[in-house]
Amino acid sequence: MLALLMEKIALGLEGRAIPYMVIGGQAVLLYGEPRFTNDIDVTLGSGAERLPEILELTRDGGWKVLVDSPAEFVQRTMVLPCIDPESGIRIDFIFSNSMYEREALGRVRRIEIGKAQVRFGSLEDLIIHKVIAGRPRDLEDVRTILLKNPNPDVAYIRRWLEEFDRSLGMDYRRKFEGLMKPSKP
Repeated sequence: MLALLMEKIALGLEGRAIPYMVIGGQAVLLYGEPRFTNDIDVTLGSGAERLPEILELTRDGGWKVLVDSPAEFVQRTMVLPCIDPESGIRIDFIFSNSMYEREALGRVRRIEIGKAQVRFGSLEDLIIHKVIAGRPRDLEDVRTILLKNPNPDVAYIRRWLEEFDRSLGMDYRRKFEGLMKPSKP
């Protein structure tokens, strides 16, 4: 069911020429350890001006939008939360057109699922997203991903984390460096 849903999302976005990448738990399955995740996070390479097309995609897909006022909610959060009633799988469409996202969208990894070439965020961009999210589960995902993929493009990761540190006043780079060190038994 998940594969069919991802295929449907990919074909719908491709048909509307909306750049995207699957990020979050589904991308972790590609680069890390298998684990249960009942949602699909889709980062869109566009701002909220493409909301009408995404709403059309949700109608075509038979998905239920989980907010009463989608335009207002997206303007405030830049996320359109939906659910596939048939499977119970949640789909979050995340609107973004930042310089970082544009570069990340150019680095996607295409994986054939059914009739679609589903675009997954690169290994490095998944690590960046997970470090910024910063929840314990996300940081554990980064540790697992680094164990399975010991040679990511560290310069790329550091460059963007430093940029986020400067713009958000955070310390993501330091957090990443801590995750790069092997755990002590």
